Amino acid sequence: MDNNVPTVSETTGSKRGQRSYRLRVGIAAGVVVAAAVGGTVTAFALNSDDNASSSTASSVASAKGKGGAAVDGPLSTRGGDIVDSKGHKVVLTGVNWFGAETGSFVPHGLWTRSWQGMLDQIAHNGFNTIRLPYSNEMFAAKSKPNGIDFKQNPDLKGLTGQQIMDKIVKGATDRGMMVILDQHRPDQYGQSELWYTQNLTEKQWLDDWTQLAKRYKDNPRVIGADLHNEPRGQATWGDGNPKTDWRMAAEKAGNAIHAVNKNWLIFVEGTDRHKNEQFWWGGDLQGVKKYPVTLKEKNKVVYSPHDYGPGVYNQNWFMAKDFPKNMPAIWQKHWAYIKKENIAPLMLGEFGGRKTAGKSSEAVWQNALMDYLKKNQISYTYWSLNPNSGDTGGVLNNDWKTVDKNKMKMLSKYQAPLLSAKGKTSE
Repeated sequence: MDNNVPTVSETTGSKRGQRSYRLRVGIAAGVVVAAAVGGTVTAFALNSDDNASSSTASSVASAKGKGGAAVDGPLSTRGGDIVDSKGHKVVLTGVNWFGAETGSFVPHGLWTRSWQGMLDQIAHNGFNTIRLPYSNEMFAAKSKPNGIDFKQNPDLKGLTGQQIMDKIVKGATDRGMMVILDQHRPDQYGQSELWYTQNLTEKQWLDDWTQLAKRYKDNPRVIGADLHNEPRGQATWGDGNPKTDWRMAAEKAGNAIHAVNKNWLIFVEGTDRHKNEQFWWGGDLQGVKKYPVTLKEKNKVVYSPHDYGPGVYNQNWFMAKDFPKNMPAIWQKHWAYIKKENIAPLMLGEFGGRKTAGKSSEAVWQNALMDYLKKNQISYTYWSLNPNSGDTGGVLNNDWKTVDKNKMKMLSKYQAPLLSAKGKTSE
């Protein structure tokens, strides 16, 4: 998912036929931060306190989601399952907390909340995994974190984006959550079709991944790398062209990461099409059947498609007479066969929408997909925690504190346990 103003080329033609306009997420340091939310602009004062972080959290999270499961790392794969070192199955049921990929260079919401309070709330609501998007620009010395209320986050003052990521990663894993790092954009201005751009070389992309793999090597709950968000457009799968073949690039990156950290899972998204058939950005994995991602380190690949509903783009299949009964066959064709045929595990890295209750096609679709994920024990990270995702909204309401109870009611139907917490739950 991209939360930015689309370029002209992205709003016309087949390249963007499957995705709607993005709304710019407005971030500004100062007294008030404005965030574009569903076409409206909501102002958040920076002096509000965080005493509502847990008290306003939804009570509908399943009890099992608050457990204290024992998972012995490192994780690997066995057929269609993710397993720990003792062979026990591990299911990831998490949420995306975005922002570090934008010009704020930190996860969003810190203009009105403390980062500890937000992590407490994520754990309280039963999510055992956080997918954490970033941009490569975040690592540049000139990239100064902003959009932070330092009265509520005094420990973040003067830190770089990377150092703030360190705190959030440790805070999440101390609370019993696993973390997946997601290279979401090359820079703050937007996603890229390929893993490299004019301003981000393939070498820099690889170097950034290896430094992250080294940096978090000693934290076993940082479980892996989502190599590149939503390959599309020029991106191909299995054609052998080193400039466009995403499968080749994923193998190169996975092997580079494993050269410095053999423990990480490598999360590989799809492209946006197979042959002449268009699908969601990053969502099509039909090519895996003939051209799987093969790494030197065995049993470490998890495929991670993205799949969205009619609130993002009203695909033909949402208007079919047999909707939603037609959806399982579509999911099976594009990505779910990988799990069902025991080729590799799946983690649906992004899906979401504004409506989860009622009879709208978006609500029907979301609930049908959740039921499908649960039935097939497919891992997921929901898009998103943030309410300022223009297409989908978030688990949090626009106040950034209270929870959308209908969303949590849906998500809590399928949540695996958190890990046992380590140390204090608030720094």
